[in-house]
Amino acid sequence: MAEAEQPRPYPGWPYPRGLDAIAYGGDYAPEQWPEEIWAQDVELMRAAGVNLVSIGIFSWALIEPEEGRYTFDWLDRALELLHANGIRVDLGTPTAAPPPWFAHRHPGARLVDRAGHVLGQGGRQSFCPSSPDYARAAAAVAEQLGRRYGEHPAVALWHVHNEFAGVNAHCYCDTCAAAFRHWLRERHGDLATLNAAWGTTFWGQRYGDWAQIEPPRVAPTAVNPAQQLDYLRFCSDTHLANYRRERDALRRHSPGVPITTNFMIANCKWLDYWKWAGEVDIVANDHYLDAARDDRHVELAMCADLTRSLAGGAPWLLMEHSTSAVNWQPRNIAKRPGELARNSLAHVARGADGVLFFQWRASRFGAEKFHSAMLPQGGTGTRIWREVTELGGRLAGLGALRGTRVAADVAVVWDWESWWALELEWRPSVDLTYRERVEAYYGQLWRDHLTVDFVHPEADLGRYRLVVAPTLYLTTEAAAKNLDAYVSGGGTLLVSYFSGIVDANDTVPDGPYPGALRDLLGLTVEEFLPLRAGERVELSDGTGAGFSADVWAEDVVLAGAQAVLHYVDGPAPGRPAVTRHQHGRGTAWYVSTRLAGADLGRLMRQVYDGAGLDARPDLPETVEVVRRPPFLLAINHGTAPVEVHGVTVEAGAVAVVEEG
Repeated sequence: MAEAEQPRPYPGWPYPRGLDAIAYGGDYAPEQWPEEIWAQDVELMRAAGVNLVSIGIFSWALIEPEEGRYTFDWLDRALELLHANGIRVDLGTPTAAPPPWFAHRHPGARLVDRAGHVLGQGGRQSFCPSSPDYARAAAAVAEQLGRRYGEHPAVALWHVHNEFAGVNAHCYCDTCAAAFRHWLRERHGDLATLNAAWGTTFWGQRYGDWAQIEPPRVAPTAVNPAQQLDYLRFCSDTHLANYRRERDALRRHSPGVPITTNFMIANCKWLDYWKWAGEVDIVANDHYLDAARDDRHVELAMCADLTRSLAGGAPWLLMEHSTSAVNWQPRNIAKRPGELARNSLAHVARGADGVLFFQWRASRFGAEKFHSAMLPQGGTGTRIWREVTELGGRLAGLGALRGTRVAADVAVVWDWESWWALELEWRPSVDLTYRERVEAYYGQLWRDHLTVDFVHPEADLGRYRLVVAPTLYLTTEAAAKNLDAYVSGGGTLLVSYFSGIVDANDTVPDGPYPGALRDLLGLTVEEFLPLRAGERVELSDGTGAGFSADVWAEDVVLAGAQAVLHYVDGPAPGRPAVTRHQHGRGTAWYVSTRLAGADLGRLMRQVYDGAGLDARPDLPETVEVVRRPPFLLAINHGTAPVEVHGVTVEAGAVAVVEEG
């Protein structure tokens, strides 16, 4: 979207109440420390520029030490201390960690895995999401918190639960089976409709009674994919119902305070966040780098762009990230000097109006004692502490950024349901994965200095010159019509292979592949031609310029489209590999194989030219440039200074420039 078209946040956009600066802070667990430490914590928070802390998130056992008996004295004192020192509170409902008495009194609420194993306690989220006992207990503690603190002057934001579906995304117990059957009745209405949607004539699976339907538990072979897909939808909806229940309990007592929960964009496959985004007052995300990746800063940018897109372009909160190493990756690589600030400001560049960490003070015990913190176990003499205080000072000086919106150039289609369906069993190749193609195209756009909005396939696309659909295996009729209207109206669309293959029930439409997209793309696919491990195919544009690809090929037949690249060898020599179709007033590109690296970059530059987009090849790939008009933020991930719009950005540094 052009800068002049960028709307300001709508009036009354619900920033954390009482904050007039970029939020800065992290998870604070005073219950883990003697009270004489609390005053020291607050003094150090003020020194670091902290203005918002998340509190109470895992404190259910302290708030409700036995069923129905609530104790708030310690939390009262913590909130009063923070309030007296000008530190706002993101107050959590502690429902991600039911206390031991809950599992003891309600053994039927324990989590059951797909193989039927009842899982033990001692961790977190060790409960069945469909359990009515859990629902009652969680709603009750949320109600008590809302009643007691709903008008407390320290409370700037409510934080429901923590990382929904983080470890209990799916349960397969009998309670879930009954809830699933109820959900199916609501979705399909009657058994005849369900049997048709699931294709139960295959393998003789026709259901004659609702009671015959089970969750897709472990079976001797692949379970009906439509049944699995519906179960994943059911599980996402069940977690969302749990969020709504707590949110509504809080809202009854605290109508003036925004309510949110923390998404996990980077590593939570199982929640359809497009559905969730409209249920929170502020979109918040937790992001942790995969430290083993050389391109981890690109993955960070992608997740930040997706979070902002879920927020509809509005500012959002980075609810958790790390000052240095985490504790749960195979190799917990520490961040190097300057990376803490660079990561944090990269999120700000892409729309975050808050930078929070897990956690404030490093724990001395428990499963996360080796997780980094704002205040390390080594104390205030550490490099991490110095960088934390420096970042706090810098964020305090960037208040003018608050409320501005990111100017995006390109849209990338993202659909959780298509992700779920693509990665079920028995697809044509084990090398077909959802995020691989998304990250390949996003990474190329990033290196070409184009800022991305992510979009649902049924969303309004009219303001984008280019839309990229890296993997849309499941394509609804509404999505296909939407993409067609976008191109017909003058847009440029690029679609990658194995898209348009099935409908919402994982059923292949009548006629040749790619189903609902074949007229838009002006072609058909006679046969999928997955490649062997390590096998490559060569492509040519007819002028001698060679391209190389792997993993996948297709036998493409033109039906109005023009071939841009042909296969030179492999299973389809001479056949079209990349095509371009003039459709209405726009253009639809199709890429039938896996291009990567420089070859993908060369193709994308042709696509940009056709769409009238100006990539920035004059800037090195190590530089990230994002606009939050009227500001430009330039991040130098390289090892040498770079000149950006007349400003020198030192190696590893971030520059914020107000443009004229």
